[in-house]
Amino acid sequence: MASSLISNSHHIDFDSVFDMDDAALAQVFETLIAMGLRNFLGCPSVFYEEALLEFFANGTVRDGLVVSTVHGVTVDISEQLFAETFELPVEGLTDLTDVPKDKIFDARSLFSASKEQVSVSCFKKEMKIEYRLLHDILAKTLFVKAGSFDAVTRDRFLLMTAITFDVKVNWGSLLFGILKAMVTPGSRQAKGFTIQIGVLLQNVQGLVLGESKGFPKSRILDAKTVHRFVHINEKV
Repeated sequence: MASSLISNSHHIDFDSVFDMDDAALAQVFETLIAMGLRNFLGCPSVFYEEALLEFFANGTVRDGLVVSTVHGVTVDISEQLFAETFELPVEGLTDLTDVPKDKIFDARSLFSASKEQVSVSCFKKEMKIEYRLLHDILAKTLFVKAGSFDAVTRDRFLLMTAITFDVKVNWGSLLFGILKAMVTPGSRQAKGFTIQIGVLLQNVQGLVLGESKGFPKSRILDAKTVHRFVHINEKV
């Protein structure tokens, strides 16, 4: 169970990725910071395995709150608390279908690895390498999807467009909605936010989390793992 939670998460070592020589790849991470995601994607790379498993085992949504018990202590997480903890923007789009159509049109050309426009539901190999990277960060870290990412979904394309063209997004609402889906019984949403939940639990009064574990290096995006990503994807 814990291994599957880790496999559905990534951590970004922003200091490391800015040392890369490739300006286009570095720009991906600069854009994520500009969107207000640095504290969410780059928070301390540790997790609390036992507490995390208990959080999901007991988690549910009640009156708009994510509610659980960990080590006998009640945990209540509101959208406001979630956004404030990671300093997430709370103004902007809450519905991705509201991304401006002219930006989507421009993105179809900008993202394309050829002279042809790509579809909003395309294959990842049709996109330039930096947008393949951005796509996988969204798929694994924000949307928390398990399995293959060869196909780009419409929602991920729209979010990539919003990020690339600096369209304001209410990240507090968007990401909290994903967290609520994670703890909703019967939901198809994969469980993740492994590091971020640990940060939230650390702030719960009276809760002792115990020993933390370092996040696996293979799940940390730094200069080395990004170059490995490029090497693998350029063969596709």
